[in-house]
Amino acid sequence: MRELVERTIDANGQQRPVPPGRRAGGRSVTVNLRESPLAWLTARGLVTARQAEAGERLRADYETAAIAPSVTMRWEARVDGGSRDGLSAGERQLAAKRRFDAGVAAAGRGLSDILWRVICAGEALPAAERELGWPARSGRLVLGLALDRLADHYRLP
Repeated sequence: MRELVERTIDANGQQRPVPPGRRAGGRSVTVNLRESPLAWLTARGLVTARQAEAGERLRADYETAAIAPSVTMRWEARVDGGSRDGLSAGERQLAAKRRFDAGVAAAGRGLSDILWRVICAGEALPAAERELGWPARSGRLVLGLALDRLADHYRLP
């Protein structure tokens, strides 16, 4: 699904929303708000397919473990009480939490921060770099290293 919005780019490279009813002056960019930062990097060839697969596995475990705060009712429980993998909802959540923790631990200290911010929290690389106090454009290199370690942990070819 696509949710395209137009943003202006200021002199510092920061994106700002275009007010409704106005046209962007100067430099502008169209952004898909539904696209994850990892999908954006993958689409532009900035991460390999192996790295993207590792990141998606970590994100799936993060979502299944329900680590993020919930704002609505959970609809994944089946009416007939059955499950697709023989595990109850709680067991599936605990297994995902263990896999997530193992993946983050495999990345190691210093690399797990960028993994969580970009893959799980959905922060853009420039925002994650600012929050971590890193130099501009250093996040992609560190994220690549973290995703490589994660791919090794998952034993991806």
